[in-house]
Amino acid sequence: MNKGIKKIAIVGPESTGKSTISQQLAKHYNVAWVPEYARYYCAALDRPCDLQDEVNMFLGQLALEDAVLATANGPFILCDTTFITVKIWSDAMFGETPKVVLEELPKHPYDFYLLMDIDLPWEYDPLRDFPDQREHFMAIWHSELKALNASYTVVGGIQNRLENAIQAIDDFLKNQK
Repeated sequence: MNKGIKKIAIVGPESTGKSTISQQLAKHYNVAWVPEYARYYCAALDRPCDLQDEVNMFLGQLALEDAVLATANGPFILCDTTFITVKIWSDAMFGETPKVVLEELPKHPYDFYLLMDIDLPWEYDPLRDFPDQREHFMAIWHSELKALNASYTVVGGIQNRLENAIQAIDDFLKNQK
């Protein structure tokens, strides 16, 4: 049960500031924030990720969102990525997406997405794999969001990224009234 609480997702290719801006926005709006489950999951793996791990990350992200929604009492929650990422990574790494993810994806919509632009410099992280394919993955994100008929805004800016994200959320919330 989400008690009418909206879900705003922060998504995009690797190294676009999703986790940082999710935390900053949660603080700014004083709302609950759902961290990226896959980051914790992958950090604990002692072997290469496989397709079953992708299913596990999907289920973990979904459970984490449900837990935050159950205890949230603001007008919205912020989600640092979504399990659309599982679809994108599964397709890129394994050439397929687990059936359960494809079946559940349209059943768990988000009210609004902030698609983080690739205008930030790449930062190394052992959990990042595609420093030279940012444009490719940005195009995939656009395609996936359009396929879901999602409401989204691209957020860019190196110096004013947070302000641009706040403006996008404020505009979305204003249009909901």
